[in-house]
Amino acid sequence: MKKTDAPKGDSTRVVTAGRRKEWTQGIVNTPVWRASTILYDSVVDLREAGGRDTHHRLFYGRKGTPTQWSLADALTELEPGAEGTFLYPSGVAAIAAALLSVLSPGDELLLPDSAYDPTRAMGMGLLKRMGITTRFYDPMIGAGIADVITDATRAILLESPGSLTFEVQDIPAIVAVAKARGITTLLDNTWATPLFFPAIAHGIDLTILACTKYIVGHSDVMLGSVTAAPGHFARLRDTSFQLGQIASPDDSWLASRGLRTMAIRLKQHQASALEIAHWLEQQPEVATVLHPALPSCPGHAHFLRDFTGSSGLFSFVLNGGGEADRARLIDGLEHFGIGYSWGGFESLALPVDPQRHRSVMRRADAGPLVRLQIGLEDPADLIADLAAGLARFSAQQ
Repeated sequence: MKKTDAPKGDSTRVVTAGRRKEWTQGIVNTPVWRASTILYDSVVDLREAGGRDTHHRLFYGRKGTPTQWSLADALTELEPGAEGTFLYPSGVAAIAAALLSVLSPGDELLLPDSAYDPTRAMGMGLLKRMGITTRFYDPMIGAGIADVITDATRAILLESPGSLTFEVQDIPAIVAVAKARGITTLLDNTWATPLFFPAIAHGIDLTILACTKYIVGHSDVMLGSVTAAPGHFARLRDTSFQLGQIASPDDSWLASRGLRTMAIRLKQHQASALEIAHWLEQQPEVATVLHPALPSCPGHAHFLRDFTGSSGLFSFVLNGGGEADRARLIDGLEHFGIGYSWGGFESLALPVDPQRHRSVMRRADAGPLVRLQIGLEDPADLIADLAAGLARFSAQQ
């Protein structure tokens, strides 16, 4: 493929990104290169290989093959201004490597109180054992983060929108404070992907994706990535090599295959989720819909300012009821599976209890919460399914 500097639309970028001729060798898709041992022609060649930068060079299977490099290149191309990307066997592994690349014993991490539970557990577990302090902050704090920072603060992690309750953070305000203090910013950008929020262009230093979700898109691969702004990639890469992190070539190949349709899938996820969210707003059994594109969601103004689209994951608060009532609603759904994760082609419904995962925020919701992943089914079928579920819920009130 001929490379040009002409701007490309999202659909074009996800189709063309990462498909270097040296990776594809004339084939449309980069083949699956599986390797542990790499053979050399002589001892001299072996010694020379060990003395060179092994990034994007065949050296040993743990350093990757063109299958992994192609996907990493593609993810870098999706983030204007990025230096490079490293792949991991899961999103949680990506979060761990990103944090360990910037934190040392005695340092402090600031974590939004709405963060993904495994990220919270990492802060209070692994990082704590390493002598790193984690403190939680209100995700809506914006420029007020300046009052939370201490002399020990070395990193601020953002997750926007937040897990379960979808608060949209004022990322530019937090980034401005962090840059003025020389603090590294990290963002879990799985919900928006680079297509709806190009994190590096917004000043983020390390942007993290659970590629398991929208990159793969088919609920059959565990994979993560971290993309670094200039000046941050070498330490990320070295830390990841020292941790022995490597994504399998087969999983990387499946993710590359999923990536090619991500733009068109996201458009459908967005359209269907918005249709269903607007419908839920009108239902008497629903107290609040927590979707970043709706005014009822905290940080909606930040969403309108910073994001170019919304994806298929959001929550709603039931109007009264308890655990058994919520379970009746969910258990009887026909088109929604009950399970963790999201971003695949299938819809999911999950009971969520955010107060179990909060340290500084207190919620007083009208009823229990349900998180929905809106898949690629006909939205009319999903609405009919939810209508029947809400009827089951209200019948017991």
